[in-house]
Amino acid sequence: MFRRFTQLTTRSIATRSMLLRGGHGQQHFNEPGGYLFDRKPGEKYEEEGWETIYIGGMSLAFVLIGLGVYYKPDTRIRTWARKEAERQMLAEGDVLEYKKTDYRA
Repeated sequence: MFRRFTQLTTRSIATRSMLLRGGHGQQHFNEPGGYLFDRKPGEKYEEEGWETIYIGGMSLAFVLIGLGVYYKPDTRIRTWARKEAERQMLAEGDVLEYKKTDYRA
């Protein structure tokens, strides 16, 4: 009797949990309708309210990021070292500009 009771309870638990998780029934299949995005040819597209705001916001963000990258200050270590070396050379009186020669090796 105890065995029969445990079989019934475990079966009902397994069935109930499969039903809660969607089970393993037949797969759902949408039959193709033949239209892209389910819009018939020639049908006028009706915009939703969020689309204009989204496109405008993304365009503005793209422009602002592009401007930010273009005008970003040069913070590379090599640039700083070159400026520092030029400053020290000028302080010591060295020449920074060299004359071009026609020497060919």
